[in-house]
Amino acid sequence: MTEMKALLLLAVAGHLLCGFTDCLMTYLPNGRFRFEDMKDNSKLSGAFEGMSLRRPLMAMLLGCLAMCMFFFGYMALCDWMRPYSTACAALMRAGCALVFTFGMAHHVFCGAPEWLYVRLGRTQEALDIINEFFKKTSVTMIACYLGFLVFGAALFAAVVSGATPLPRWACVFNILPLMLAMLPLRVGGFGNWAGAAMFLGLFFLL
Repeated sequence: MTEMKALLLLAVAGHLLCGFTDCLMTYLPNGRFRFEDMKDNSKLSGAFEGMSLRRPLMAMLLGCLAMCMFFFGYMALCDWMRPYSTACAALMRAGCALVFTFGMAHHVFCGAPEWLYVRLGRTQEALDIINEFFKKTSVTMIACYLGFLVFGAALFAAVVSGATPLPRWACVFNILPLMLAMLPLRVGGFGNWAGAAMFLGLFFLL
C-alpha cells in the first residue's frame, strides 16, 4: 500500500471517529439534541436527563484526535492536486487551514456547552449561559464550514474540468456534494459520514 492510500484510509477512520463523537453530542439519553429546543428548557432538560458528564468530555477529546487523523488525508489530497492545478491546490490548502483551526475549536465549543448545561443542573440559567456561549463562538462554526466549502469547490472544479487524471464522474466523491445530499436526512454527524465516503471513494480511484 502506498503512503497516499494509507493516509486516505487514516482520513476515513478519522471521519468515522469524528462522526461517532458527533452522535455522542446529538443523540442524548432521552431524545435528540435539536437547536430549536434551546428556546425551551423543559424539552432540553428532559432530553439531557441522566446524561453522564463523561459523554461530552469524551466527544471533545476523541473529536480532537479524530480531526488530527483526517488532517493528513486532506493535506495528502492538496499535495496530489499540486501538479495538476496549483490554483486549486492553494485553495484546498486555504480550506484546510480554516477547517483545522476553527474546526477544532468548533468541535470543543459544541461539547463544552453540553458539559456546562449538565454540570449546572440543566436550569434555565444554565440554558441562558450556553445560549450566550453558542452565539459568541458561532464564528468558529461558520469558518469551519466555509473551509469545507472552499476545499470541496476547488476539488470539484479540478475534477469536473478534466484537469486531473480522475474521470469527471469522480466529482461525486467530494465532501461538498455528499454533504448537500445528506443534509435533508438530518442525521447526526452527516458531514463526517460525507467525508468518510469521499476518502473511501478516492482510495479506490487514486
